[in-house]
Amino acid sequence: MKKKIVIVEDDFTVQTQLKTLLSGNGYEVLAIEDFSDTIRQIKDFAPHLVLLDIKLPGSSGFEICSQIRIFSDIPVVFVTSSDTDMDELNSIMLGGDAFITKPYNTAILLARIAALLKRAYPSQQTEVFTWNGASLHLESSLIEYNGQKADLTRNELKILYYLFKNPTKICSRSDIVDFLWDNQLYVDDNALSVNMTRIREKLAAIGLTGFIRTKHRQGYTL
Repeated sequence: MKKKIVIVEDDFTVQTQLKTLLSGNGYEVLAIEDFSDTIRQIKDFAPHLVLLDIKLPGSSGFEICSQIRIFSDIPVVFVTSSDTDMDELNSIMLGGDAFITKPYNTAILLARIAALLKRAYPSQQTEVFTWNGASLHLESSLIEYNGQKADLTRNELKILYYLFKNPTKICSRSDIVDFLWDNQLYVDDNALSVNMTRIREKLAAIGLTGFIRTKHRQGYTL
């Protein structure tokens, strides 16, 4: 299945170049042309990744990124001519996954996109992992136990995937954060705690109380 990418760019020349580049490399692409309802179009298209400029008609790229993060944790890549340190910091703080300045190197842009998609959507041949009676379904993003199922967000799935891949190992918080986010320098450590709390609540709801154990000052293990 082709990965879907949305381009949010008001420069028609750049928009066309990006669409041609991405389509030619096997992606299904939507280029936003009406910026009055960008968020609705993104929701309707349900992309795997968003390419986002900062300076746009109406809402800025920063505002759009913030709105995306309300309903989704899909990768967001800022591709912009705004290249100040403050712009890059703001993009990270608002939930952006990468910051690439124009003019960009197409090979580097494609490599960054591919890396983010691979990290966000693991495509291992084994799509179901099992441990102590629980099954983690990667393709459908859910965990199952005794016939009961719980849906997972992208980050919840990635955390459980990391733990299922290392079931007898104590996984440190820093290792998990590094697996989830490219640059942990700007990630609030509380973000992992929040995700872990939500995962445990979902696990408990299907009868998996105590499935994830905390090792004091060390990390987590199944």
